[in-house]
Amino acid sequence: MKYLESEAFIGDNDSSEDAIKSSKLLQLKLDEKCEALSALPEDASHDKRFELQLESAYILLDLDRQQEAWEIAKGVLEQALDQELWLRAVEACDILYQSERADAVKALAHGIWLGVTFPIDPELSVAILQHLIDETPDNSDGAAVAAATACYVVDIRAQGEEREDLKFFTNQLLGQVARRHSQVEEQEIFDFWVERMQLDDPGKFLPRLAKVLEVIVEDDWWFDRDALRGKIPADEVH
Repeated sequence: MKYLESEAFIGDNDSSEDAIKSSKLLQLKLDEKCEALSALPEDASHDKRFELQLESAYILLDLDRQQEAWEIAKGVLEQALDQELWLRAVEACDILYQSERADAVKALAHGIWLGVTFPIDPELSVAILQHLIDETPDNSDGAAVAAATACYVVDIRAQGEEREDLKFFTNQLLGQVARRHSQVEEQEIFDFWVERMQLDDPGKFLPRLAKVLEVIVEDDWWFDRDALRGKIPADEVH
């Protein structure tokens, strides 16, 4: 699950010496990405270029160089949307959120809208929805809606072994939210909670998620959602 844990993670640092070694290794990885980016031919695909840029930005986050990561991701976001590379756009939003700048949570909302709207890697959609859960108070219905949406995305998009892993993860996530929200512990009470919260009906919880995102963004969307909706693949319209 590459999005549900740090991509550039290099073990636990038990001492300052270990931390220095890890930083050096991260810097080496960053140098490799920069060299690969510089070596790309002029006719290289936009996707490959964005991939290397975003991998560099994730490493910059691990090096606590948030401003540099933000600047790379913001530039990629705009270009990825132009090229209809939805996965890269959501990755960019994920980096913007993790950069912890002033508009970080707003960036997360944009990433969630894109990650739920378009058929990207379901693991990334789950990861950014988990960020929203982490941002919300224990008694917030928003966390429950986000967890239900994560389950829904996995159910309609994930396949094979990934599907089983993600279904287990998202079911656990929804259970954790139920405990946070209403101290739910028993299966029978959990089932009642899901029904009472209307988390078993995407026709009910998806519009509620949209309202949560509207509150976060405060009418300052970075892209035209109506224009982007027209680019949704026909088989992904639910």
